[in-house]
Amino acid sequence: MRASAATVWQVVHSERRQLAADLSGLPDEQWNLASLCPGWDIHDVLAHMVDTALTSRLSFARDLVMARMDFERANENGIAREKRQDPQDTLSAFREVADFTRTPPANVATRMVEAIVHGEDIRRPLGTSGSYPRHAIVQALSYQLRTPVSFGGGRERAAGLLLIDRSTGATWGKGDDVEADPLDLLLAVSGRRVAQERLDGSGASRLMRAAADASASHERRQ
Repeated sequence: MRASAATVWQVVHSERRQLAADLSGLPDEQWNLASLCPGWDIHDVLAHMVDTALTSRLSFARDLVMARMDFERANENGIAREKRQDPQDTLSAFREVADFTRTPPANVATRMVEAIVHGEDIRRPLGTSGSYPRHAIVQALSYQLRTPVSFGGGRERAAGLLLIDRSTGATWGKGDDVEADPLDLLLAVSGRRVAQERLDGSGASRLMRAAADASASHERRQ
């Protein structure tokens, strides 16, 4: 069952506030650590999250036109626009937009995907992980699995694979099995590198390669 818009926004707002709290005492030197999102450091990801929280359907179209229909360039422009010289100022801006409900012309589930995946883009390089509601992770994973890569999803990366939630036995897809925690499955399907020991099964190496290929492709575009 898909989440209602109200449920999605409740999760998104909560996760934004929690991430802001988690970053409140981050030392200056750690803001420059590479995130899980290739080519972006932790400060870049947070600036991107500020930008997307401010993005409406109208501003998304305007920004894409200004970027000559290049989605990657539009993202980079957004980071440049919202990234302050002092990371604490970017963090303050993030707190200010934490409860916004603006969205580009896309399914509102993309906001939940972003809150969780970008949350881990920041947290894992810092040696931590978020505590997200299981239903939110599952709904984000389900959305990514039915959405093409060209639209920010991960459908092609999971093609021919049977994804298995190791804690509940819930499954998605058909094919060679990949058993892991749902959060790790979500990250890998979303094109993030996941530690080898976190994924088991005959299809694990294929999913890891797909995630690594996504990271390498993004790095080449930087």
